[in-house]
Parts: sequence; structure tokens; C-alpha cells
Amino acid sequence: ATSDGDREAAMLRGTRLHLLLEHLPAHPAPDWPRIAGAILSGAEGGLPDAADMALLLAEAGEILSAPALTQVLQPGPGAQILSEVALTAPLPGLGVLNGVIDRLVVTPDLITAVDYKTNADVPATPEAVPEGILRQMAAYRAALRGIWPGRPLRMAVLWTAGRSLMDLPDAVLDPVMARLGVEAPAS
Repeated sequence: ATSDGDREAAMLRGTRLHLLLEHLPAHPAPDWPRIAGAILSGAEGGLPDAADMALLLAEAGEILSAPALTQVLQPGPGAQILSEVALTAPLPGLGVLNGVIDRLVVTPDLITAVDYKTNADVPATPEAVPEGILRQMAAYRAALRGIWPGRPLRMAVLWTAGRSLMDLPDAVLDPVMARLGVEAPAS
């Protein structure tokens, strides 16, 4: 069993890592310690101690330099990158979605929505992703289809613990919407 203190510490660590992943890619790596200090000093929990800061910076650096993640963290020219995208949209049958997409990569051919997850256990397959995450991503997909009708969408989870990107295909997300009683709209 996990104590409330352990859960709170894990959530704070996840929040801090999210912030670093949001802001550090826009800066050269040698500036990351200074940027991280500025970002985290004003964030929830304040500035971590030196040991925790070193661990966070090391983890963020490993994630940001992972070859499997370059496509969403450092996409090529012509890609529009949006971080922490607030999303409010009506979802027929569910009500109003209020959420924040960690990263959107918009190209002329594809909209890629990525959510960062700091879970210690990384599922082996999209079908093994926890139901709550699948619901979240299915709802985001429905909202994005309303914003960009007819545009191809790619929904993915960036698992920080595995330094990996897992696509969540329609074949996984459509049944989630069906379980919620919402018919999946056409792509």
C-alpha cells in the first residue's frame, strides 16, 4: 500500500517533471539548470532541494534526448508546437470537457496530441493502459475532431519512466467511447 505522503510526493514530482518537459525544449541544454530553477521556484512545492533538482534535471534530460521521443519533443521544421493546451469543448452524451493537453504537434498532414504520464509502471500495450487514461485521451480526441474536422489525429502517451511514446489507436479508443455511451464520430 502507498501512503498519502508517498502519493503526494509522486504527484509533486510528476508536476515538476511536466513543467520541465513543457519549458526546457525551447532552451539550449546548458541553460536548463538555470531555467529549471526559475520555473520550479514559482511552482507548486517551490524549489526542490539540490539532490531532487539534480534527479529531475537528469530525468528530463534523458527524456528530452531519447531518440524515440524526438518526433514529438523536437519535431522538424514546419511543425507548430503547442504546450499545455487548455481545451474546453462540448462532448455530446458526456457534457463539457475541460482539460489540458500536454503537447500538440500540428503539421499540415497530422495533429499529434501527447499526454505525459509519470506512472512508475508502463503498460506493455495500448490495451493495457488504465481506463482513466484511455477515457481522457478518447475525450481529447473527440474534442480535437471538432476543432480539426477531417484532419488525421494521432493520440499518444509519453511514458516518462519508459522514455517511450505509445500510440493509442482508434481501435483502442473507440470502444472506450462506446463504454461511455458515446458513439465514436468518423475520423
